[in-house]
This record gives sequence, structure tokens and C-alpha cells, in this order.
Amino acid sequence: MSRMLFVNLAVADRGASAAFYEGLGFELNAQFSSDTTACIVVSDQASILIHEPSRFTDFTKKPIADSAASTEAILAFSAESREEVDTIADQALASGGSAANDAQDHGFMYGRSFQDPDGHLVEIIWMDPTQM
Repeated sequence: MSRMLFVNLAVADRGASAAFYEGLGFELNAQFSSDTTACIVVSDQASILIHEPSRFTDFTKKPIADSAASTEAILAFSAESREEVDTIADQALASGGSAANDAQDHGFMYGRSFQDPDGHLVEIIWMDPTQM
């Protein structure tokens, strides 16, 4: 069975967050976006829904985690090559993201991580398909 994944994040500024993720090469789905939510399409099977806090609280009774102080999840995206990992990570840093961890190079797998403007931890990874 093929399933779709929708990751929901609380963000301080929907517009700024949408622009950040669009700057990484993802697309905005205007049909599922509003003044308080933006739907960022990662692939045919995965999207990030970024919500301003007033909208995010409609989906949970728990308090919203302070993503600048704690890690509630790690978003990991695949890349087509080592070069694409560097391109996306460098674009994230140039677009308001901040460095998170050192690059990880295991030969068959290479990845870099950064934080988006709200502090959500994001990883971009490439794995050599011949080693899988």
C-alpha cells in the first residue's frame, strides 16, 4: 500500500517559512494553503504543512514545543547526489537556516543538517544505491 506523509509544523511566520522551503526547491501547493497554513510539496507522497500557532493548536491539546530549544522531530530528505546535498544545505544556510551538526560522510552515505528559521532540524542525505 502506498501512503502519503503529511508532516505538520508550527512556525512563527508562515510566509517566511514557506519562502525558506521554496528556496530549497520544494513547491507551494496553493490549493491546500491559507493565511495561516502553507502546504509545501516535497514529493508526490510527502508534504510539509506549516502552520502559524493559532492554526496548529487546532490539531493538538498539547503545548507547542519550542523548536529553538528542543527537538520534536528530525525531517530527513533524500538527495540525488552528494553534490545535491551540498547545494541544498548551502542554500538553506544562505536563506536563513543555521548549521546544526557536522557533515556525516560514511562513504556509502553522505549527509548534512541544518535548522530552519524556526529551529526545526532538517537533514539532507544521499545514499549510494549500489550499496543498498
